[in-house]
Amino acid sequence: MSAENAIPAPENPAATDELIRFDNVTKRFGKNTVLDNLCFSVKPGKHVTLIGPSGSGKTTILRLLMTLMKPEEGTIHVNGQQLYPTQGEKQLREIRKNIGMVFQQFNLFPNMTVLRNITEAPVRVLGLSKDEAEQRARDLLDLVGLGDRCDAKPTQLSGGQQQRVAIARALAMRPQVLLLDEVTSALDPELVAGVLDVLRDIARTTDITMLCVTHEMNFARDISDDVLMFDSGRVIESGPPEKIFGDPEHERTREFLGAVL
Repeated sequence: MSAENAIPAPENPAATDELIRFDNVTKRFGKNTVLDNLCFSVKPGKHVTLIGPSGSGKTTILRLLMTLMKPEEGTIHVNGQQLYPTQGEKQLREIRKNIGMVFQQFNLFPNMTVLRNITEAPVRVLGLSKDEAEQRARDLLDLVGLGDRCDAKPTQLSGGQQQRVAIARALAMRPQVLLLDEVTSALDPELVAGVLDVLRDIARTTDITMLCVTHEMNFARDISDDVLMFDSGRVIESGPPEKIFGDPEHERTREFLGAVL
């Protein structure tokens, strides 16, 4: 089962439109400004990676898109719909259906089988029949190399296997955009390559939009159309990976890459 067959192309706007747009977004935690008047956008089908030191605001961006927190100032649009300032819970739920996220921790339901972990949201949120949801889940489990573990519980899987199930679970909702938050940071080093290979395959063979936070610079170089370098809640440099990794303009970018590469 190829990624292309398992994940039909989402109904995206025209390629010239912006699927995600942040305008002058500010987020504070107490006196600490995590995002400082942030502006950036992502076009449909693009793979954008956010890099920078810990605490520079990267994960906060993903959590705002998942409506896990709210900004103090600014506007956020997803697929032409205003996410913030909020237009009401009903609209938030509709926008959230188009966004999938894979977290650092796998967040699987320990009492459910792998198959049910993946089918629960498509049945309850999208209204799919059990049979349709299970077929979609089996296709995705084949895609991530776990087609034989449908009946296993998460505790019977390795960390890398659990993260691959979490990826399949996010894709089962057929989101327009997939958010990836340091998805290998909780894994043992020998398990990282398998998870990154799955994501490379998805990036290479589907039109899904990806917004990725990672410290895996080789992975960022491989999958990204654009790389955004963050520092102190702002984008200080952006461009294609060959430019950012090969010839960065900003001294802070050079310092950061020198430390992590």
